[in-house]
Amino acid sequence: MFKSLNDDLKSIMRRDPAARSKAEVYFLYSGFKALRAYRKSNWFFRHNMKFIARYISQRARHKTGVEIHPGATIGKGLFIDHGMGVVIGETTIIGDNCTIYQNVTLGGTGKEHGKRHPTLGDNVLVGSGAKVLGPFRVGDNARIAAGAVVLDEVPDGATAVGVPARVVRINGVKNETLDQIHIADPVSQELCRLRYEYTLLDERIKQLEKDGKK
Repeated sequence: MFKSLNDDLKSIMRRDPAARSKAEVYFLYSGFKALRAYRKSNWFFRHNMKFIARYISQRARHKTGVEIHPGATIGKGLFIDHGMGVVIGETTIIGDNCTIYQNVTLGGTGKEHGKRHPTLGDNVLVGSGAKVLGPFRVGDNARIAAGAVVLDEVPDGATAVGVPARVVRINGVKNETLDQIHIADPVSQELCRLRYEYTLLDERIKQLEKDGKK
């Protein structure tokens, strides 16, 4: 547990330019405090002392705004930046050196039993406000854009954006078949159709008025 916490501390120092010292991270970073509480609660959870485990996790939730179920499996070097509003479900698995920003949910859809929550590979980044819902895998080095809602598996090295999320890049190469940026907007298409019909009707009315004056 202490080795994992040390790895978490070093990871934050490497990745956060605002971190001035280990002491600052240890005592003042809400994400690190929540992770510290998780490491304790997970030990009790694995030793079948589940009430104590949930007590520690709920106390940490009230103090930090981060809710991590003690049954989750989290690798080394997790960086929860800002932290407020983060929710990590019971059967979530998080690999090494991942980054999670505020208001992220790693949750379930309510349809599954057993493994209900996502699995994140190593070096995954989940942007602010993203929701990853379901028992699928997000591959190593994947990127989830801010505000995305991910409901399906994300390949290694992929970037997923949108609601619902689509893969737009894999290892930095644009995925032309799943380009959601240049997809025609159905609302815009309908407005164009209505405008065209309005133009035809307007021309027809003008023609009828002209014929009536003759």
